[in-house]
Amino acid sequence: MLFYNQLRHNAHSPFDFIWVEVLVNTKNIPVNKVVLAYSGGLDTSVILAWLQDTYSCEVVTFTVNIGQREEVEAARDKARQLGVRKIYIEDLTSEFVRDYIYPMFRANAVYEGEYLLGTSIARPLIVKRMIEIADETGADSISHGATGKGNDQVRFEMGAYALKPEIRIIAPWREWQLTSREMLLAYAESRGIPIEMKRGGASPYSMDANLLHISYEGGELENPWNEPLDEMWRWSLSPEKAPDTPTYITLGYKKGDIITIDGQDMKPVEVLSRLNELGNANGIGRQDIVENRYVGMKSRGCYETPGGTIMLKAHRAIESITLDREVAHLKDDLMPRYASLIYNGYWWSPERIILQKMIDQSQLYVNGEVRLRLYKGNVEVVGRRSDDSLFDENIATFEDDHGNYEQKDATGFIRLNALRLITAAKKGHNR
Repeated sequence: MLFYNQLRHNAHSPFDFIWVEVLVNTKNIPVNKVVLAYSGGLDTSVILAWLQDTYSCEVVTFTVNIGQREEVEAARDKARQLGVRKIYIEDLTSEFVRDYIYPMFRANAVYEGEYLLGTSIARPLIVKRMIEIADETGADSISHGATGKGNDQVRFEMGAYALKPEIRIIAPWREWQLTSREMLLAYAESRGIPIEMKRGGASPYSMDANLLHISYEGGELENPWNEPLDEMWRWSLSPEKAPDTPTYITLGYKKGDIITIDGQDMKPVEVLSRLNELGNANGIGRQDIVENRYVGMKSRGCYETPGGTIMLKAHRAIESITLDREVAHLKDDLMPRYASLIYNGYWWSPERIILQKMIDQSQLYVNGEVRLRLYKGNVEVVGRRSDDSLFDENIATFEDDHGNYEQKDATGFIRLNALRLITAAKKGHNR
């Protein structure tokens, strides 16, 4: 209670005092059972014990595999050692690609012109399953390990409230006083929490990974002038070391989704896994970005998104011949809004759902094939074709157009569209 007593003492207005009282009262409400997003690492293991110590509650752990290339079963033994009776460890990789990544790529979603939303798109799935587990186990609360400075706290909690408004959310990093790694280690030692020290020392980066991407923050990256170290990259070959011979692939589309690679039928998870392999081998997908976090600060991060980079390029290529001009432009107008909704944690919002329906409707005729050339970090479109193509060679040709397009009609078209410019020019308004 010392922390809350200090808040009361420092309240400067009636509003501040009421806010503090809400915190204190919330703190005093008994917690019966908590579903914890649990990785088995230092942070979430300390959170598990802290929840038990602070709230005297039962903790249910949820560990998810969404393609992060790390062993998740080890979390089971650690959770058992900490007295957890109900342990969920699930592979949701297929659902992740099918129901989240694929719909997002139908929109060509890119945040601030560069970020392919690899971390952002994973959070709605995780929080959805946490809410389902809370319902299955009768838990009244959920908890996560996101810090009070980042976007993930917003994404987790906005999604949770959208799916279960009465859920209680416990965010330890906003409550406890364990503000350093040394304090976390000391707490772990006092509770007998086993902490494996990785050989070669801990990574200097804060990393997040799933089948779509891996991200890096912290360390020397906190200075945006510093070039990332070569040894940091894990998921892509350096473009300088990529093969001197290009790789050609053909992607087949149905309703905006990739369904084949080089003629072979594949499920969504198989498509992304294969494109990750091809992108990795050809040095594709590295990004170094300074982005604007929703909580108000700028953040520098590096990303590897090999398969996603290929998907974005190819999808725009198949749309270029199958989408009506105004539909394509409308999608481009709406895309930044759609991307921001995902980035800021509004996947489960009514506006994102409405946008998704419009986007999916636009994809009904986005069928066909795209041929790509992968070479030393580059993705080049070298061919596209579709039975639903709106590209008419008879109209587009520079040769004899056989009367399909009357060039003299352009005179009236230009005069009508220039009318307002001519009017303004006569009045001198365009100077």
